[in-house]
Amino acid sequence: MNFEIDDQQRDFAASIDAALGAADVPAAVRAWGEGDTAPGRKVWARLADLGVTALMVPEKFDGIDAHPTDLVVAMERIGRWAVPGPVTESIAVAPILLAGQDEWAQRSAALASGELIATVALPPLVPRAVDADTADLILLAEDGQVHDGAAGARHESIDPSRHLFDVNAAGDAQSADVARAFEFGALATAAQLIGAAQEMLDAAVEYAKQRSQFGNVIGSYQAIKHKLADVLIAIEMARPLVYGAALALAQAGTAASTSIARDVSAAKVAAADAALLAARSALQTHGAIGFTQEHDLSLLLVRVQALRPAWGDPTWHRRRVLEALTA
Repeated sequence: MNFEIDDQQRDFAASIDAALGAADVPAAVRAWGEGDTAPGRKVWARLADLGVTALMVPEKFDGIDAHPTDLVVAMERIGRWAVPGPVTESIAVAPILLAGQDEWAQRSAALASGELIATVALPPLVPRAVDADTADLILLAEDGQVHDGAAGARHESIDPSRHLFDVNAAGDAQSADVARAFEFGALATAAQLIGAAQEMLDAAVEYAKQRSQFGNVIGSYQAIKHKLADVLIAIEMARPLVYGAALALAQAGTAASTSIARDVSAAKVAAADAALLAARSALQTHGAIGFTQEHDLSLLLVRVQALRPAWGDPTWHRRRVLEALTA
């Protein structure tokens, strides 16, 4: 099976890179963490102009109703640039939760246009909502239903740009495909982890060409080459699993089948492991400077630590793979 993206998707990825490369995303991430969301919303506006925020919104609500692989393409780029805000929740999950209700057409259209940024709590695996203090819409989804939500107590995250909040139901329940929304949340998070891992690997490779030790650039040492090669192998093993999970979601329609659970969980585990290996290798290659707040690598290091347990931690997803294989 060929998991390569096509030329149109490559152009889409390049367009996202060009837009985010001109947006000074690291400054927006730091500002977001300090409570100033204006620079970050400008970044979101660039994504909206490219149709990223409309990817999973149905066409009848002015969305694109794109294939899940297009979502993966976009999320990998978003992860590479560490875009601030409830990315998974607003772009991948909220459109699924709102899609079944025509009375929420205006909300769905606003998601598609980027005018509305949504966040979601989906207990028990996603008990808290990201950036519920600044999101335009808070949703609480569980047991096949979705409610409007209200932000409760705030909790600290290892990533200063991710503000976590308890959520209380604040409206009447509506039916929603919560199981499918969860799978899209896990898939989108896995894709972001792959993007972050690739960016850290690229940064480590470039730095290894510049940093000298004992009179030689460290990239000339076999130990460094092997360490970075291990990261590349981990990424290249994880990426097909992420695209495979996207294909499973597309082929199965709205059914939350055992095969979808297996494929999504396998992708999330592999992406989380690859990102952790990339983070460790990048930090070891850069040395202590990589973890200083002034260095942009630090933004990816903490983002990976925050995303690994998000939408189901690796232990939970490994258990789900095992249950699917033994069912």
